[in-house]
Amino acid sequence: MERERTTEKSKLVLSRRLQALVDMVTPGNRVVDVGCDHGFVAIQLVQQGSSPTVIAMDVRKGPLSRAQEHIKEWQLQDYIETRLSDGLAAYHAGEAETMVCAGMGGPLMMRILQEGARKVATMQELILQPQSELPDFRRFLREEGYRILEENILWEEEKYYFLFRVAPGALQDDSVFNAQGSDDDRKLYDKYGQLLLQRRDPILRQYLQKSLKTTEQIIGGLSENQTKRGQERLMELVQEKEDLQRALLFYA
Repeated sequence: MERERTTEKSKLVLSRRLQALVDMVTPGNRVVDVGCDHGFVAIQLVQQGSSPTVIAMDVRKGPLSRAQEHIKEWQLQDYIETRLSDGLAAYHAGEAETMVCAGMGGPLMMRILQEGARKVATMQELILQPQSELPDFRRFLREEGYRILEENILWEEEKYYFLFRVAPGALQDDSVFNAQGSDDDRKLYDKYGQLLLQRRDPILRQYLQKSLKTTEQIIGGLSENQTKRGQERLMELVQEKEDLQRALLFYA
């Protein structure tokens, strides 16, 4: 498991991924951390003065117990409350302005948002970091009426991470989702992130170039495969290559 902290003069030092999540929270907001794991995000939010209070929740007793130990270690029991909870089940609407949810698969995160939709609707912002199914996740946000206010990408420990700050129940506008764009445009934005593409994010460019190289290598290996499944996979990869090349045109 990734080591999330070191100690220096009783201050917590997070991994770049977790610190990036903390930095996306609007200062002064109360926070509910869904899937808090060992509680380091909650501790950092309070310790650096970003949030007055945090509710740290996890569905697993083991990580929640360790979170409680860490909170006690930093003497923050008056500011951080822990709850055993499946998603937002133990959260009550109005207790926080910001929800943090990170380090889990996209489908699980979508389920949490769907099941807790009424509670989520009362929040100002969600800080989200899904680990998988990113095109489906972006499409879910768009179709459910979330507005992506900010999207970031970072590279840490040989992996790319995508982080979102979204507003629930907000109307989309052309500057964010280009509602007047074609279906192909929306497909591209769902796959790679409209805000990242429009600002020509250098880390996204690295991600696209690496993905294109890998895709081309796989295409080369499948070119002689004459099975039906091999040819179907080849067509999928050719389409993937075209999408990556279209995305890289933003950097031309």
